[in-house]
Amino acid sequence: MKSKDPSNLKDGYNCQVNNGTHKGKSGTVRDINTSKTGHITITVEQENGVRFKTLGRNVIVTG
Repeated sequence: MKSKDPSNLKDGYNCQVNNGTHKGKSGTVRDINTSKTGHITITVEQENGVRFKTLGRNVIVTG
């Protein structure tokens, strides 16, 4: 399942970052938040345990 719509993000989904600072990285969605301005932010955990935050619009859900 490939999607660019951040509303399809769910905790535990695998994703690939295609824009922004972390472009090219992939991992599992761990935390989904909506900011005061309405932007969706997520925490992505890579296989090696490293976590980073990015915007939901910067990722593609891969499964």
